[in-house]
Amino acid sequence: MCSNKYIRFDWAMKRMLRDKANFRVLEGLLTTLLNEEIKIVNLLESESNQEEEYDKYNRVDMLAENSKKELILIEVQNNNEYAYFQRMLFGTSKLVTEYINRGEGYDKVRKVYSVNIVYFSLGHGKDIVYHGKTEFRGIHENDILELTPFQKQTFKVDAVSQLYPEYYILKVNDFNRVAKTPLEEWIAYLNTGQIDDEAKAPGLDAAREKLKIDNMTKDEKKAYYRHLDNIVILRDNIKTERAEGRAEGITSVAIKMKKRGMPVKDIMEMTGLDEKEIAAL
Repeated sequence: MCSNKYIRFDWAMKRMLRDKANFRVLEGLLTTLLNEEIKIVNLLESESNQEEEYDKYNRVDMLAENSKKELILIEVQNNNEYAYFQRMLFGTSKLVTEYINRGEGYDKVRKVYSVNIVYFSLGHGKDIVYHGKTEFRGIHENDILELTPFQKQTFKVDAVSQLYPEYYILKVNDFNRVAKTPLEEWIAYLNTGQIDDEAKAPGLDAAREKLKIDNMTKDEKKAYYRHLDNIVILRDNIKTERAEGRAEGITSVAIKMKKRGMPVKDIMEMTGLDEKEIAAL
C-alpha cells in the first residue's frame, strides 16, 4: 500500500538530487541496479540540463563519480527517440575521451556505466531491465577472450568486459506487476511515482523522507504539476503521431493496390478503408 505521493524521479534529478544531502536516493538506485554498494563522491558536468520552459519535459541527465573513480551517466528520457541506442553509444564514448588527460596512457581510461531510464518503447523485448556489456568471443572455439594474470592484477578487474562501458536500460512503462525484488521496487517507483509502504530497496527510505510532494512549496507544486501535465501532452502527441503515421501508411498501401487493379473488396478487407475512401484515392 502507498500512503503518500512522491515526486517523479526525473523532476527530482533535475531539481533535488543534485544536492549532496540527497545523494542517498541516487546511491540507493545505483546500488540496487549494479548489485554493489555505490557511494557518490562528485556530481560532474553533464551534457545539458536547461531550466527553460522549452526543456520542460524532454530529458534530464546526471553524471556521477563513485568512490572507485568510475563514471556513471544516468539519463531519463521521456520523448521517443528512434536513434536512442546510438545516443547511448555517443554518450559513453564522449565520456571516455573527455575524462582522460592528453598524453596519459590508455590504462587511465575511466570505467563508464550508462544508466538509461526510458518512458517509451525502446526496441523489442519482453523484459523491463536490460544490461549490455562488451565481450570478445572466438568465432571458431566460441571461447571468451580473457585477461592475463598480469592484466588482472594491474587493472584490478577479472574480465575484459569490466574495462568497457556497460549499459543498463530500464523500460519503466512496461512494469505492471507487484514488486517482489528490490530492483522491481525501484522500477515501480520510477513508473508510478509511488513507493509502497513495505518497499525495502536501498535509497527508497531516503526518497520517502526527501521526495514527498506535500513538502513542496506552493510555487514548487505549481511548477511540478505543470511538468506532469506536459508529460501527458507529450505522450498524447506521440500517440497521435504514431496513429497519423499508420494512417498515411495504410493510405499509401491502398493507392498501390488500386494502381495494380486489385478489387475494391480486397482493398477494403486488407486496409480497413471503406468504399468511399478508396474511391477518393
